[in-house]
Amino acid sequence: MSAWVTIAIALAAAALGIGAGFWLPPHGRLPHRERARPVRRILLPFTGEAISRRAFEAATRLARAENATIIPAFLARVPMNLPLDTPVPRQSESGMPLLEAIEQRVSALGIPVESRVARGRSYRDALRRILESEQFDRVIVSVPEDERSGLTHDDLLWLIDRVPAEIMLLRPAQTDTRQISGASVSGHF
Repeated sequence: MSAWVTIAIALAAAALGIGAGFWLPPHGRLPHRERARPVRRILLPFTGEAISRRAFEAATRLARAENATIIPAFLARVPMNLPLDTPVPRQSESGMPLLEAIEQRVSALGIPVESRVARGRSYRDALRRILESEQFDRVIVSVPEDERSGLTHDDLLWLIDRVPAEIMLLRPAQTDTRQISGASVSGHF
């Protein structure tokens, strides 16, 4: 009779996984510390008057699927001879309407949005400053056709090499010229 008890215990242990060296809780989920951390903050930096609609759509799809907040960030360059907090009205004329347009479109989709203006001596410096001051899980960059109009290829390589976040660089096909611009803002400032 004791042999039957030993066999029953061995079968029960094997069925529960104890004999294999692991055990799942009764509800079948992994403990919190072992689960993958969901993406919660998506940075969408831009430098000009428009961004690729593909980059915007990728950010909104990911944010909706992962319950994330989109942080559109206008990168503003401040000349070296001026203090970093000096107003830059000419850049703001193009960047702020786009920031508002992105914010309105993201809000209309029911996705949380927190806009930022990042200042620096260059676009890379502005991007570096915001990345050092805040934590982001993903960075989605709309790669410009003309390198002189925004982040350069060297800036993008720096981003890939130095930033400990998931990075998506999106450059639409040459035939896809759809963009989101500040001209699409509804309402008044």
